[in-house]
Amino acid sequence: MRETDKQIATHQLKCISKIKMFLLALMCAYISKTLSGSFINSILTQLERQFNLSTTLVGLINGSFEIGNLLLMVFVSYFGTKMHRPMLIAIGCMTMGIGCFLQSLPHFLMDPYEYETTVSKTANSSLNNFLCIRKETQIFTPTEDPPECTNEVKSSMWLYVLVGNIIRGIGETPIKPLGISYIEDFAKTENSPLYIGCLETGSIIGPLIGFLLGSFCVNMYVDIGSVNTDDLIITPADTRWVGAWWLGLLVCAGANVLSGVPFLFLPKSLPKIGLETNMDIIEENERNETKAEKRDITIDFLPLMKSLFCNRIYVLFLVTSILQFNAFIIMFSFLPKYMEQQYGISASEAIFLMGIYNLPPICFGYLAGGFIMKKFKINMKQAAYIAFCMSLLDYFLNMLCFLTVCDNSPVAGLTVSYEGIQQNMYMERNVLADCNIDCNCQDKIWDPVCGDNNLSYMSACLAGCEAYFGTGVNMGFQNCSCIKSSRNASAFLGLCGSRPACSMMLQYFLILSALSSFIYSLAAIPGYMVFLSWNSSSHLLWSFNRLHMFALGNFAVWEVRSLQDI
Repeated sequence: MRETDKQIATHQLKCISKIKMFLLALMCAYISKTLSGSFINSILTQLERQFNLSTTLVGLINGSFEIGNLLLMVFVSYFGTKMHRPMLIAIGCMTMGIGCFLQSLPHFLMDPYEYETTVSKTANSSLNNFLCIRKETQIFTPTEDPPECTNEVKSSMWLYVLVGNIIRGIGETPIKPLGISYIEDFAKTENSPLYIGCLETGSIIGPLIGFLLGSFCVNMYVDIGSVNTDDLIITPADTRWVGAWWLGLLVCAGANVLSGVPFLFLPKSLPKIGLETNMDIIEENERNETKAEKRDITIDFLPLMKSLFCNRIYVLFLVTSILQFNAFIIMFSFLPKYMEQQYGISASEAIFLMGIYNLPPICFGYLAGGFIMKKFKINMKQAAYIAFCMSLLDYFLNMLCFLTVCDNSPVAGLTVSYEGIQQNMYMERNVLADCNIDCNCQDKIWDPVCGDNNLSYMSACLAGCEAYFGTGVNMGFQNCSCIKSSRNASAFLGLCGSRPACSMMLQYFLILSALSSFIYSLAAIPGYMVFLSWNSSSHLLWSFNRLHMFALGNFAVWEVRSLQDI
């Protein structure tokens, strides 16, 4: 009898160790999968510029992850619980790594990136036709403009990114439902909320690292190592800049593959912690369950799905969950681009601010939600009330963000006149004026310069500049007839910086966003526990909702595009 008790105690100690090892491995998998997901969200504008894609195609690329999820989510959620779950998670992690590597391939197969400009091609020549060249004796004949703006895709290599993202979605399918079900099956019931809170914390650490990685990579030129960056005339703040998006994808590929290795050494199942059961009985029950599972694995699937979707409470909860996730998905998919265009900051800065202001509050909210569930022993009904009230408050906070907007960046001939007077947005744009009408300028080229009167111009030629000095990003222009100022009428490459009022609006937006993120995440753990009281197949609606929101977010971002996209 003593030997039996000793065996049980020894086995329980090993079981506790294994469930904690599984939890640690699953946290690493969460970090790696969310790392790659957040990084891809942070480089959407870089992909858009690299391949000259429309916002619709960019949304399709981003939503293709959910397409991969939807292909297998229901089947993996149901059939996966009958199989070797750690092994399936390992395969999923490595599949995600392959998808990330496939997404980085276009950089190695394409020619170097070329941005539209007039300055770089002629700065060292004697022609200097990017400047205002007046010939009084010559009848004015405007320089032939480029063809009308067309959004033609530069290369079909973007399909690699699309297919790679679908593969990523397929690989991610088993990680969350099978990982959480494994914990639910083999951990103490009272510890499950805390364990899930730890996992969600890991899923916030991943995006934090991903956005920091994105900010770092976007700040480097896409063809770094193969071109001389000293010859560049654009900076990371320029709308034509493309960062080294491919470099971060290689990092994500390695992280996903490595995170799958520990699962190869974990067992298929463990006895429930706290159950005093003889080892021989455990093994016999496992053999019997395996035989029954093989016999009933397909017979019970359709009746289960029918019973789930005929349950009105279950369907109602799924619908409310779709509404709950809307703001969260839009934020992490399109917020960097929105901040870049609305507040006139660089892509690198937008990604960095988003990660710093939003992810730590979400992390604290997840931990607080798990602690409250464990401390006060919240039941499912109370958890549903908490999730509803917190989500409602989150929506009100998100609506306040519509008040924190900035005026369009002042660009002469587009948003304001050459005298700096605000123009009606419905008025016809006239980029030519008396000060540049005889300069023989191209009026459809975007080579912005900032005058010392703090007004931007579409190009140095349209600013009436007749001379230049310096090279690369330090190039400046002099004798600019369109710049009315008390100084020397000079200009420098790039758009003018945002105004103080816009910087203040950005701070208000970030504070509201951080508070909204905390409120949302505080309701997440109670919501997950209600979610898990039914079945893992509810992840299907989660994937479908994300795909829908990518399309809706596409339209929203297209509507708020600023003149930086002209």
